[in-house]
Amino acid sequence: MAKKKPLRKCTGCQELKDKREMLRIVKTSEGDFLIDISGKANGRGAYICKSKECLEKSLKNKGLERSFKCSIPKDIGESLKEALDQLE
Repeated sequence: MAKKKPLRKCTGCQELKDKREMLRIVKTSEGDFLIDISGKANGRGAYICKSKECLEKSLKNKGLERSFKCSIPKDIGESLKEALDQLE
């Protein structure tokens, strides 16, 4: 029997994709937001495609805010964009 691939929905474009193809954004217990490269960091996670467009869409339509059940300050959105630029 074939093993199921875990699918996650992008909070930006709303597409279902393989978990390994996506970036995980984590809110730690201290309230910090990080891009989790390993996919195993502690905290609540939300997934986006590996594109700046999806991150911007997710911030604009408040997809990340719904996933984390809290508001995300503008400076955190900017730091996530910078971290994404460094990964590309």
